[in-house]
Amino acid sequence: MNAAPTTDAPPARPGPPQARTLRDVVFVDGVRTPFGRAGEKGMYAQTRADDLVVRCLRELLRRNPTLPPARVDEVAIAATTQTGDQGLTLGRSAALLAGLPTSVPGFAIDRMCAGAMTAVTTTASGIAAGAYDVVIAGGVEHMGHHPMGSGLDPNPRLVAERIVDPSALVMGATAENIHDRYPHLTKDRADAFAVLSQQRYAAAVAAGKVQADLVPTATRHAEAGWGLATADEPPRPGTTVEDLAILRTPFRAAGRVTAGNAAGLNDGATACLLTSAQTAQELGLTPRMRMVGFAFAGVEPEVMGVGPVPATEKLLARTGVGIDEVGLIEVNEAFAVQVLAFLDHFGIADDDPRVNPWGGAIAVGHPLASSGVRLMTQLARHFEERPDVRYGLTTMCIGIGMGGAVLWENAGHDGGDAR
Repeated sequence: MNAAPTTDAPPARPGPPQARTLRDVVFVDGVRTPFGRAGEKGMYAQTRADDLVVRCLRELLRRNPTLPPARVDEVAIAATTQTGDQGLTLGRSAALLAGLPTSVPGFAIDRMCAGAMTAVTTTASGIAAGAYDVVIAGGVEHMGHHPMGSGLDPNPRLVAERIVDPSALVMGATAENIHDRYPHLTKDRADAFAVLSQQRYAAAVAAGKVQADLVPTATRHAEAGWGLATADEPPRPGTTVEDLAILRTPFRAAGRVTAGNAAGLNDGATACLLTSAQTAQELGLTPRMRMVGFAFAGVEPEVMGVGPVPATEKLLARTGVGIDEVGLIEVNEAFAVQVLAFLDHFGIADDDPRVNPWGGAIAVGHPLASSGVRLMTQLARHFEERPDVRYGLTTMCIGIGMGGAVLWENAGHDGGDAR
């Protein structure tokens, strides 16, 4: 048998990379578990955090049967406290537990309260660049198992070298600082906004609006046995401003921040399905909104709640969209005063119907890293009801002095010009 011919010619080199344009990224679907109250009396007290995520992943696949699981290119799951049942590279371990093929990779991500939001923007960037076609992004926080700050060891130089004020490490204290900086943002206004959040959430539930994206989730307890979570646990319907006026102010004597005008300590998970516009068409998936752009910005950690203001300003400047063109806004209600600071900056009334039409985190809860996708899933539902609205915003404040904002375009926009 003759030997293969040899040649002194150098091996062929690949040609130059082909020029590519960014692809449109679309939000196809989003789900969440019912949110629970953190602690031994909460419905998820003895339920694992990663199992909450798994339930969301499985539901996304069930609701979108034309998506072959092997087509998922990445699973990005956020958690603020990445240890225990929120550890072990959560995106990968949750993907395996959910039954996705072993070929599907995953990772964990942390940007405190904006974890899920960052999971979305990070993987969306990969879709836009052509690295992914299909991703699942979300977040989880089991604050009953992992209270905020548990296991942390902040570098003492942060305070010793006056890089931050000590209050920057206590989120409730940062909300009190906003009240100090903007005295016109009174406790009375904060309480009134909190009551409105409870009222709007209760009305949305009564109309059957919230339930469509809640994933019934199995719970277990050594004494109570098995259960099924089908509704959010934190809301307090019927709350009045008189009720809130007498609550104690735990972060400062005679302060203004209370358990009534702030989000609670909660457990819950979220997940959403993102694809390129072309892939959605190929797989028979229906886009509900298109990502226009996103931005994150830093602020003084002592007043971290004002973060949505510069993040939104940066986003609007980059996209060329004016705030008057944004017909729907989902802003996370970590504290009423930070929402009021955002509204005042943009000249929006406290009770503007464009803002959190179904209430917000003060009513439904804020399981830290999961909340960003709740905002997006809710906005997608608003878009379905409002084809006259073209643009919507999801925005939130972030611990240690940041804000995040994502601008979306309604996939069902009918060409109307609603504000």
